[in-house]
Amino acid sequence: MNASPATIERPQLRVVRAGERAPTTRAEAAARRSVRLLVGSTVFLSVAGLIMVLSASSVYACQRIGSCFYFFQKQAAYAAVGALALVVTSRMRYQVWRRLALPMLLVTVALLSVVLHPAAGVEAYGASRWLGFGPVTVQPSEVAKLALVAVAAALLSRKTVRLSEPRQVLMPLAPVAALVCGLVFIQPDLGTAIVLGGSIFVLLFVAGARLRHLFLASFGLAATALLLLRDYQWERITVFLNPAADRMSGGWQLYQSLIALGSGGWFGVGLGASRQKWMYVPNAHTDFVFSILGEELGLVGETVVLIGFGVLLFAVVRIAAAAPDAFGRLLAAGIVGWFGIQIVVNLGAVTGLLPITGVPLPFLSYGGSSLVVSLAAVGILVNIARASGRASLRTPVGGGTA
Repeated sequence: MNASPATIERPQLRVVRAGERAPTTRAEAAARRSVRLLVGSTVFLSVAGLIMVLSASSVYACQRIGSCFYFFQKQAAYAAVGALALVVTSRMRYQVWRRLALPMLLVTVALLSVVLHPAAGVEAYGASRWLGFGPVTVQPSEVAKLALVAVAAALLSRKTVRLSEPRQVLMPLAPVAALVCGLVFIQPDLGTAIVLGGSIFVLLFVAGARLRHLFLASFGLAATALLLLRDYQWERITVFLNPAADRMSGGWQLYQSLIALGSGGWFGVGLGASRQKWMYVPNAHTDFVFSILGEELGLVGETVVLIGFGVLLFAVVRIAAAAPDAFGRLLAAGIVGWFGIQIVVNLGAVTGLLPITGVPLPFLSYGGSSLVVSLAAVGILVNIARASGRASLRTPVGGGTA
């Protein structure tokens, strides 16, 4: 039986008046949740980093510099600059980075070249990685992470790129990535070169490149890197394979790191009460800050921090999946690859699961360039998430296009 016209239910259309906020869509609500998770975990990790830098560096700073708060004060200043960078990048339309990618990469390549000159680069621990500007030092390889990810995202998001064809993928991305990674590798900084290369592979995977091409490229690059390793880098690999054989020399740092982690037990020896930071663990406030954290806060503290990293990466994956266009998706994927690989490489070195490569732990380790650039990248992710929420308001119900 046919229903009469009077009984047919028609959809209720709500008119949004001037000055009235449009109703929140599911996508917009999801974007807000992702932003809250991202910003909340970032703030937690950054504050935890300030606390641990103060604790881990106090003894070294008192003995070598004369002020126990030296590294903490510098890190706090960098955190303030990074917070400002986060606010600025979160208010910039993320599409701007498509245009800024190439100029930023050119500046980065120039800085990476300058830092290799003995008269310009600041050398420490046998590597020339920094440029000094009075009391401030800048590490160009940290800026290179964001620049290379932005360039790769811009190249791979072009509609003309056919990812099933290796030539389309390799040109011009491969020469650009090889140049940047090569300049970082000869500083020498193998760890950062691994992070840069790994981020590009994550981008290629997300973009849809064939796995067999990625495996072949990975094998070729790994074989080339092994042939170019220096003596001390080979020593780190041999120490990793058998740390107990040379624990008083090459294996000292890893051995002391494991002592710190084992001494913490479930709840740690207490914040500020570490014994290993008394010049036993080298680089306690930089690459090995997690060892001191484990000693002072125990397995419980380590787990809380790892959960913080997990929430951060989960939020970035959500943002990448919901990005409104290919460039936003690839840019977010490159950043999550950068963060994720750097976290794995650092924690693997600290716990003896990977060779030591000198990579800082994002947001926790001391280092101004790393903290400022990482916080700026978080701001970009915030803008991508907000853009995905706004895009949902322009899409009619039913998935059509306006």
